Amino acid sequence: MVVGVARLRVRIPENRSLKGKRKVIKSLIGRVNSKFNVAISEVDCHDLWQMSEIGISVVGNNQSVIDSVLNRTLNFIEATCLVEIINTDIEIIHFS
Repeated sequence: MVVGVARLRVRIPENRSLKGKRKVIKSLIGRVNSKFNVAISEVDCHDLWQMSEIGISVVGNNQSVIDSVLNRTLNFIEATCLVEIINTDIEIIHFS
């Protein structure tokens, strides 16, 4: 079993409130869920109105498939133009 985990720090440049941030993050999570078979959630920076940390995970049996899914997901998030990706950490964990 292979688990891929990505942690993104994103900036929401045009945002002016926590309510606006929730709307953008909820929309982004919904779009990713409808397009990819991954688990995604806001994991940190809940009280900051222009920053967020998003966690994404995917499980499979082949590292190349996991890499591909994570990279396509990150490219999709960047292409939406809803957020600006500041930092990305990706980790692949192998279980035997």
